Amino acid sequence: MTIYSKIVGTGSYLPPNRVTNQDLAVQLAEKGIETSDEWIFSRSGISARHYAEPDVQSSDLAVAAAKHALDMAGMVANDIDLIIVATSTPDHFGSFPSTACVVQQKLGITTGGAAFDVQAVCSGFVYGVSIADAFIKAGTHKNVLVIGTEVFSRILNFEDRTTCVLFGDGAGAIVMTASQEPGVLATKLHADGRYGHILCVPGSVTNGAVEGSAFLYMDGPAVFKLAVSVLEKVANEALQIAGISSSEIDWLIPHQANIRIMQSTARKLGLPPERMVVTVDQHGNTSAASIPLALDKAVRDGRVKPGQNVLMEAVGGGFSWGAIVARM
Repeated sequence: MTIYSKIVGTGSYLPPNRVTNQDLAVQLAEKGIETSDEWIFSRSGISARHYAEPDVQSSDLAVAAAKHALDMAGMVANDIDLIIVATSTPDHFGSFPSTACVVQQKLGITTGGAAFDVQAVCSGFVYGVSIADAFIKAGTHKNVLVIGTEVFSRILNFEDRTTCVLFGDGAGAIVMTASQEPGVLATKLHADGRYGHILCVPGSVTNGAVEGSAFLYMDGPAVFKLAVSVLEKVANEALQIAGISSSEIDWLIPHQANIRIMQSTARKLGLPPERMVVTVDQHGNTSAASIPLALDKAVRDGRVKPGQNVLMEAVGGGFSWGAIVARM
């Protein structure tokens, strides 16, 4: 009997503090930095984003999203035998204990199932789903919780208007389970470390002190050019593995980084704008959380239905990128 991995639950969580472009423009003006709603929106398609409160960690957002996904799947926390958390903003300095282990503890899971973090920045969720798919198909795990969670507001330089206006905080989660019905049809992952310098946090730690910058750095034009190039290619690779054409895709759910990158990819794949899920306008770029946030929204508002084919793709620091074709 062929074992497939299938998405059976989705969930998401956004911190209640919603910050509009105008709110951010006022805050930046106090620092002598000029920006506007029109300047931000015209370059990115972003109108608002959410910021977590200082005492809220990535694991807190992840747990809230996970509970919604578990509810939809009709499962309890102890049904989960593997947790994969994709994040670039882990709870702990040094990244351990892993945020996945913290989430396991906060969910009250006591079965001793595996838990680990994945670091592929904005591609992290795609990487996590690919790993979960392989584990389920191998028969080593049955119910897997894959979470993308970020508090990117903690690593933004609010004196750099070219980056600080783009990112937000949030979490999205899915429950994947072993199934006799086709679910994940294909995954394809790539990375090229030669481009790591164009999107990074360049600081390092020596003797407990940060050397260099602890803030996000991005070469916007270079990232844009590379993203547009690789996203179409990896999408077509995944479609070829799945044995379907782009015309059979019901929904494109891309990483929500920049509306122009998203629109360019849809055009190249021959998909009309109305078949692309867009949340970047209200969420900003939530890195690893962006795809599961968008997926959950589209599932819950009724756009994404059982049996439909969904193409998810992302590009992020590393430089990393990947795509997933899944039947819901």
